Amino acid sequence: MSQPIHLTTPLSGDRVRRLRVNDIVSLTGTVFTARDMAHLKLRELKENGRPMPEDLEGSVIFHAGPVVKKREDGFDLLNIGPTTSIRMEPHSDFLGRLGVKAIVGKGGLGEGSVQAFRKYGMVYLLAAPGCGVLHARAVERVKRVHWLEEMGMPEAIWVLEVKEWGPLMVAMDSEGGSIFQTIREEGLRKLDALVRDWK
Repeated sequence: MSQPIHLTTPLSGDRVRRLRVNDIVSLTGTVFTARDMAHLKLRELKENGRPMPEDLEGSVIFHAGPVVKKREDGFDLLNIGPTTSIRMEPHSDFLGRLGVKAIVGKGGLGEGSVQAFRKYGMVYLLAAPGCGVLHARAVERVKRVHWLEEMGMPEAIWVLEVKEWGPLMVAMDSEGGSIFQTIREEGLRKLDALVRDWK
């Protein structure tokens, strides 16, 4: 595996636009978790002209629901793994308008996200599933949490400070590159060849 590209948040738009599919990166700085309910809540706030809970310019959104233990003076994050990103597909353009530069998750995103990534200079990073304890080790501390009482632990927005979190792979870039599309096209070519040989 090649040496990772070290990125620090807030991410520079120019730096993100230089990333390409299959690049390996690590992240240091602030990462925000967000799942289905958090995306809907952010949209509701924006549509009603209310302030966002955080400045998301140059930010990284992690599609994840952590396991967190409360203590007197804060939180201990025990486990955090990626959740399936395609559920959040309708929100990619909205996140781009907020200034988000990278989304981390598993399973990939659709054509709408490809267009949003081109428009706003964003990337999609794959985090290895089934490695929640390892991902948690990169979290130095929980800085704060939004909407915990309203949404519950998995759906709340957790603001995390991470150090050299990775390896993460660029699976979709700002030029329209997508490993998911490449794999699909290769699979269709092989299927076509099998059908021709069968005949």
